[in-house]
Amino acid sequence: MSRYTKQDIIRMIQDNDVEFIRLQFTDIFGTLKNVAITANQVERALNHQCVFDGSAIEGFVRMEESDMYLYPDLDTFQIFPWGSQSGRTARLICDVYRPDGQPFEGDPRYILKKVIRQAWDMGYTFEVGPECEFFLFHTDDNGMPTTITHDKGSYFDLGPVDLGENARRDMVYNLENMGFEIDAAHHEVASGQHEIDFSPNDALKTADDIMTLKLVIKSIAKRHGLHASFMPKPKSDVSGSGMHINMSMRKDGKNVFYDPADELELSPDAYHFIAGLLAHARGMTAVTNPLVNSYKRLVNGDEAPLYVAWSIMNRSPLVRVPAARGEETCVELRCPDPACNPYLVLAVCLAAGLEGIKEKMAAPARIDRNIFHMDRDEKTALHIEKLPLDLWEATRELEKDRFVCDVLGKHVSEKYIEAKFKEWDNYRVQVTEWEIAEYLYRI
Repeated sequence: MSRYTKQDIIRMIQDNDVEFIRLQFTDIFGTLKNVAITANQVERALNHQCVFDGSAIEGFVRMEESDMYLYPDLDTFQIFPWGSQSGRTARLICDVYRPDGQPFEGDPRYILKKVIRQAWDMGYTFEVGPECEFFLFHTDDNGMPTTITHDKGSYFDLGPVDLGENARRDMVYNLENMGFEIDAAHHEVASGQHEIDFSPNDALKTADDIMTLKLVIKSIAKRHGLHASFMPKPKSDVSGSGMHINMSMRKDGKNVFYDPADELELSPDAYHFIAGLLAHARGMTAVTNPLVNSYKRLVNGDEAPLYVAWSIMNRSPLVRVPAARGEETCVELRCPDPACNPYLVLAVCLAAGLEGIKEKMAAPARIDRNIFHMDRDEKTALHIEKLPLDLWEATRELEKDRFVCDVLGKHVSEKYIEAKFKEWDNYRVQVTEWEIAEYLYRI
């Protein structure tokens, strides 16, 4: 049941002098798209009469089936707090439908909603809290981004060392004005690197909010003369940016991952959920880490995980169970990066966890030692697998994992796999500056 009615939306637009409304949706690669309409066209939008050319969006449909309709989710109505107070701009996040009134199977939001419905049918609700990292860089004289950081700060530093503090504070202020409950905002490990975390919420709202957060961060950074980048590894000599996701399940209002009688205070459902995640971890990696650049972050030396394992405290495995218990008990997946499509990531994570619960999968023994310090024989003896080393291997693993492909659906899985192999091929034929520096003078 929606919080808002159509008349509520029209009244808020009139009362707040809103002149433009962005009808937003996300393509399969996690890029936010929008169609802007004026306020006098809003009734057409609310009556699902706004059409766009789906063939122009990468990964959507062919030319001969191009018409797509936008169905606004009324509860996502937000007025952007920045800009002029007259002639303001608002947004509505939309679902994508075909002309026959059926949901478009290539809409990432629809894919997540399908899996949420499966959880609901089993009596569960799925809550997620993300930790989103990003860099702030200077721009050049033409306004194009550079990789020159604006500060020399490090983890939890503050002004005057953290010169991004004003921009970050402005981001938090605007996010809170849009209804976000911000848990934490701080400088991260690398110079120019920051993190903003918001409170856990149901999965669909969290995915919507991740897309909104990225838009707000980029918009406010620009107003401060900076460029915000969610590229996983923009510089080779610094830590990369991740987007850890903290997941919990509820039934009848209670956290079903918590069991005070267990040695670790984890329930059977929690162990099964972890087992499901680990069983499909390699197949999911092309979704959680979608770029060639993503695998420059998943390397030895950073806090990013390399191994398919879990622990209660150790940060080297893929899955960690943070210390909080009771209603705050959650499972943290540490591999995703902020370049991912959050709708698809949450869909495959939830589906894998639900499969673990339905099939009562047994979680492997937890690894409480630092895996980075183990030799090959130790890892082999403990059956510890590595995550894919690059986008090609990750895409091959996705192609082989029929369960993950089924979650994405035939349309998205085929388009996604085709695009990622093409991305890898385009990268593979490039001659990099590293190769020139390493080989040209001596070979």
